[in-house]
Amino acid sequence: MRPEESFSLRRIAVPAYGPSLLYGVGQGAILPIVALSARDLGATVALAALMVTLLGVGSLVTNIPASMLTARFGEKRALVAASLWCAAAMFLAVVAPNITVFALAVFLIGMGGSVFLLARQSYLSEAVPIHFRARALSTLGGVHRIGMFIGPFAGAVIIGLAGTAGAYWLGAGAFLVAAGISLTVPELEVARTDRDGEGPARPSMRSIARSHRRIYLTIGIGILLIGAVRASRNVVIPLWGDSIGLDAATTSVIFGLSGAVDMLVFYPAGKLMDLKGRLAVAIPFLIIMSGALFLIPFTTTMLGFLLAALLIGLGNGLGSGIVMTLGADYAPPVGRAQFLGFWRLLSDTGIMGGPALLSLVTATVSLSAGIWVTAGLGLLGAAAMAYWIPRTGPLEPEPVISGGTGS
Repeated sequence: MRPEESFSLRRIAVPAYGPSLLYGVGQGAILPIVALSARDLGATVALAALMVTLLGVGSLVTNIPASMLTARFGEKRALVAASLWCAAAMFLAVVAPNITVFALAVFLIGMGGSVFLLARQSYLSEAVPIHFRARALSTLGGVHRIGMFIGPFAGAVIIGLAGTAGAYWLGAGAFLVAAGISLTVPELEVARTDRDGEGPARPSMRSIARSHRRIYLTIGIGILLIGAVRASRNVVIPLWGDSIGLDAATTSVIFGLSGAVDMLVFYPAGKLMDLKGRLAVAIPFLIIMSGALFLIPFTTTMLGFLLAALLIGLGNGLGSGIVMTLGADYAPPVGRAQFLGFWRLLSDTGIMGGPALLSLVTATVSLSAGIWVTAGLGLLGAAAMAYWIPRTGPLEPEPVISGGTGS
């Protein structure tokens, strides 16, 4: 029997992907109303917009601590704890008496999400055979997208019945169910021996950074650029729709259709990576997204804009799981969570920096110029992948220099 026939994603579907689907639903339910909730508490428009970014800030600053917690306590406990943490933060958002407490709640949700996503990635990276790795991780990314797609619609129904607080209650419920499902996830033997000292000593964050610096400074740059382009597309589509005179409802529909196309291709993309290699997806996905972004400023009608947005969705969907798959490829068996903490830090830096650069260029030049700069970042990312992936060698992580358990 071939290896491909001896493993099936269906056998691990519920414990592996159920929590991620629920995480996406919970996060998707609150994203559209975070700014509105802030306004209800007296925040200015600018401050309300800032509230949304606190989710990303919370994730960014927690990546390294998240990796240390996951390495210390294991993926299963980290998943359960992160789910309960997010549920509690949702409750805090509901009862927040002022904008300061509400901001803390949003920040805490971002923190919990960082632990959850890192533990989920670390678990699948180890649990799934190498020949199925890209399919497993692209499916993880796709399931999260599906949850994010469902969340706003489910939230809208609950809000209609219970007001804006209903979205947070839905989020809390989704995270509590995710915690329950995570309890059924079997512990990984490799994680247990690493924690209990029966295997090689658990490496420090410093030793991981030092021994893998060549990967972080090469492929890692491409990962940062991917994060920047992906995050910027979420800003480009609403802003350009507004600039050509489309109303908010029409722009929202176009944004949703782009996301729907995104969800359609995640499994074929993973299969292509498994069968043809990571470059078969890494370069085309960035080129397609960059090309679509380059075309956006030339669109002046709804149809042209829609076609460009759909092309962006197709490109992004083709790249589903590429960041997690490359991280799993290069991560060492011992110190995997620590390595992935730095990996996610690079990605989140791009996610925070991309829209900031777009805003800066738009403010100093024009929106079109900002979009073209973003497209250029995508092409730089494709060039970085094309140059470094073959030379660094996927599935051949650099050796770890043991350095105890400190940071």
